[in-house]
Amino acid sequence: MSKMIYVVDDEMDIRAIVRSYLEKEGFTVNEYENGEDALAAFNQQMPDMLIIDIMMPGMSGFELCNEIRKKANTPIIIVSARDEELDRILGIEMGADDYIPKPFSPREMVARAKAVFRRIDGMRNDVSDDSSPRCRDLKIYPDERRIVKVSADGEEDINLTAMEYNFINFMITNKNRVFTRDQLLTNIWEYQYIGDTRAVDDLVKRIRKKLDSHNTEFSIETVWGYGYKVTDNVD
Repeated sequence: MSKMIYVVDDEMDIRAIVRSYLEKEGFTVNEYENGEDALAAFNQQMPDMLIIDIMMPGMSGFELCNEIRKKANTPIIIVSARDEELDRILGIEMGADDYIPKPFSPREMVARAKAVFRRIDGMRNDVSDDSSPRCRDLKIYPDERRIVKVSADGEEDINLTAMEYNFINFMITNKNRVFTRDQLLTNIWEYQYIGDTRAVDDLVKRIRKKLDSHNTEFSIETVWGYGYKVTDNVD
């Protein structure tokens, strides 16, 4: 069965171009010109991904992203005509898995969407069930794409987006190694990121905030002047 993608943009020409390129790659695409219609459709049938424009009349892309995140961890790619740092940070903090400024190449859009699906489809089978990777008080269930905090009281699910899960999974399965931001972009985003590497810092900030809310011992350590690492050692 082909994967379903919702394209939400008030510009009909952009929706048509994105739809054409996605359908050529075998995806099923539904178009929506505003956030209200997209949210109503989402509540009826959950897609495999949403591509959402920020600047729309009525419900903005940020508001739609926030509403989606209250219900599910469906991958979201945010697009915007304003290539501003604040928009990018807000998109990441609201749970977007990627951010693309307009104008963009339709081929790049397709490449990024396919990269997200490759991660989701491929990483769940990286480790067998009987050897679920762990680090400090976190445990990963790859087949279910779940990460839990383990304590004497049992297991507590940590609600993560697809990109947040991929980041933690990659770091735990490669613990005790230091990765530069460029290496993380290549290994987790799976494409050459256009722009600077602040996307990594934004993602780490968002993950740390979630982990802090669960009082976990797990920590993403900053290696100043280089990148990030995780270890089993509790400071």
